This record gives sequence, C-alpha cells and structure tokens, in this order.
Amino acid sequence: MDIMDKLTILADSAKYDAACTSSGATDRSAPKGAMGNVVAAGCCHTFSADGRCVTLLKVLLTNKCAYDCKYCVNRRSNDVPRTEFTPTELAELTIQFYRRNYIEGLFLSSGVLKSPDYTMEQMIKTLEILRYQHNFWGYIHAKTIPGAAPALVYRLGLLADRLSVNIELPSEQSLTMLAPHKTKKAILTPMAQIASGVEESSKSLVQYRHAPRFASAGQATQMIIGATPESDYRIIRLASGMYKKYQLKRVFYSAYIPVVEDTLLPAVDTRPPLLREHRLYQADWLMRKYNFQAEEILSEDAPSLHPYLDPKCNWAINNMDKFPVDVNKADLSTLLRVPGIGPTGARRIVTARKTGKLGLPELKRIGVVLKRAKYFIITADMPCGLRLQKELATRALIDSRVYSFGVEQLTLFDDAGTSLPGAGDVQSVWEAVEEAALCLARKL
Repeated sequence: MDIMDKLTILADSAKYDAACTSSGATDRSAPKGAMGNVVAAGCCHTFSADGRCVTLLKVLLTNKCAYDCKYCVNRRSNDVPRTEFTPTELAELTIQFYRRNYIEGLFLSSGVLKSPDYTMEQMIKTLEILRYQHNFWGYIHAKTIPGAAPALVYRLGLLADRLSVNIELPSEQSLTMLAPHKTKKAILTPMAQIASGVEESSKSLVQYRHAPRFASAGQATQMIIGATPESDYRIIRLASGMYKKYQLKRVFYSAYIPVVEDTLLPAVDTRPPLLREHRLYQADWLMRKYNFQAEEILSEDAPSLHPYLDPKCNWAINNMDKFPVDVNKADLSTLLRVPGIGPTGARRIVTARKTGKLGLPELKRIGVVLKRAKYFIITADMPCGLRLQKELATRALIDSRVYSFGVEQLTLFDDAGTSLPGAGDVQSVWEAVEEAALCLARKL
C-alpha cells in the first residue's frame, strides 16, 4: 500500500476525534536553521467532511487496534481497511505537507497497536524524527494512550506542545459497558501526571529559561455525548471537576455519530445530538470565561440544558430576582451575568462609565448585544428597565433559528415544546417599553 492510500485511510479514521486545537499555545520561534514557528493565534484552519474545524494535519499513526470499544469505528471487531504509518513515513509526510504550506503543525493520535507502551514508543519515534532529524519546531498535539508507562508519557510531553487523554464517556459505568479494555484509573492517572509535569515545568522555566518544556500548551480531553444516558448536569459537573483538578485547557464534547451497530448503542440511523453538543460548549464557556459554577447552570431537579435558550439566558430567566442590573453601578462580576454582555463588553462598560452615564446607544457602540441584554438592565435612558415577567422574557429570548429549522431534540428534553412569541406577547413587550418610557419621563 502506498503512502497516499495510507493517508486516505488514516486521515478518514481520525475525523471523529474532536479534540483538535492549537489554542493556548505559547509563542515560540524556530531555532536558527530550523523550520516551523508556534504562535498564540494557532495554526491555519481547514474543515473535515462532517463540518468540524481542523487546524492541523490530523491523522492516526495506525487504525489497527487491540481494543474493542463499542462506539469506535476502528474497534477490533469492525470490518474496515487497516494500515499503519512507520514513524519515518509519517514524519516525512508531515514535513512535505508543511513545505507545501498545506499545514502548520500536526495532530497525532493512534489506535492501540499491540499494546499502549508499544504504540506510545512509535508515536515518540515519529516526533523525535520531526524534532531532531527534520528540525521541525512547529505546533504538535499528541494523544496519550491510556495505560502507557509514566516514563513514556513524560517523553511524549517533552516533544509535544499539547497532550490530551480522552476520558471518552461521562461515567465509569458507561466506560465499563462500552469500552471494556479501558479503565477510569488508566485515563485519570496520566491526566494527573501531565498536570503535575506542566506545573513543574513552569516553575523550572522561571528559574532557568532553557529548562526543558513539558506540554507547554497544557492538556485537553474529549467526551462522547449521546451514546450513553448521562444527563447534561452530570457531564458539566465532570468537566468542571476536571478543569479544577487537572488544569485542563479544554474539554471537547463530541456528539455521538452512529457509525457502527451494537445493541448497547443508539441505532445507526439516529441523528447525532448536535444541538446538545452546542449547548454543552456554551455551558463550558460560561464555566471557563464567566466564572459560573456547574451547579448554577443546572441541577439535579433540572438536569438538561434548554434546547431553545442558551445556558446564560436560561440562568437569567430562572434568576429574575437578580435583575434588572444597573450598568452604571454594577461591578464586573455582576455585569458578566447579564445575557448579551461578554468579558470584553463588561470591561468596556466599567471603563466608559467613568466619563459619563451610559444609555442604550453607548452600550450598542461598546458591543453589548442589546436584543438580549435590554430585558435585564437599567441604563441612563431606561432607568426602570423593561421588567418583563419570566414567561414573557423566555418567549422573547427563544432562539428562533433552532425552532424554525426543526432541530429540537424531543428525546433529550421533555419540556422542549416551547412555542415562539405570538402577537399578544409582542404587544406585551411594547407595553413594557411604553411603561419604561413613562418612568423615564417622570424621572425627568
């Protein structure tokens, strides 16, 4: 089999791995005479056949696998074409792609060939050839094989910019059921080792700038969503715990795509839960960028994300007693809780109000999304706020794009039958606006 046939098979086999990103990389220029730079903005982008953003040459070392994970297209019992790269072949292919300006770096994963240790040794050889023979110092993201020896994990971390260990499924019970060759301990142990290695490397670099760098862009993981019955609440609680314990840069959520048949999995003709994946990413963003706790977003009594409202709007609707917020007085953390106000907008508000009171025109120029924020704020020209009832505010904030395209997931959300605002609702909104205007007139 020639190298292009191998590339076709192994690149296609890698497309279901969502944890492919270069965000968070540190700036690094190539040494004199070497090739490849890393910049914080990341690598150039392309898109896979299923619409996912791919920033690197994304390929498997091999799709031959000793494991029989029920959800995986490369599982041992699945009848698919099998092949593998030698370390020299893959390193040469990467360099040739780089020289042709097709890529900026490499995302390397693999099936388990013979054993976790043997597979990791082959991955390490590939990266050693790239780094030391071809003198390539561009961005590399490598997948750690669960169960590999700690010494091999450390060697891989010295060669790659980012490491990741896929947690795969949201609970140990589901992992045991669908991936009997993997264990929770085998996944979490290298996660802890990588977190410790990154911390020790950072401390060493403070004392000596030429100290070896270990996974300087940190680590990430991936969870498959929709293959097992865990709730959104359980998923985001797990993600929150891993962010805190293992200092992860990202948790990736991959909507389960039915590609193999098994009695323990959803039917092959089941649609991937892409809307659910989207809402989980939004909830994850709130935890990482807005200081929300998982328990604030969902609870055991309300364990599913709303299909028609983004998580921040849904939180605001369920906490109407905290609104409206006066944008001319509220502190930064309070402003971040307002739908339509992001971290940049909140900082701009705090700066701009030092020179004068802010009204709706000023907020619009700052970059606040008024179509969401206007229901939750008090401004200089709207001192009483709109003060809508919970039901009316919900209807006003429903994502009409989700509703109109019919991608609601009735099997995942029992209360997904919310309707769009009717004429009476619109009239009620206008009445609220008129009341706010009268309030302003009385103030003046």
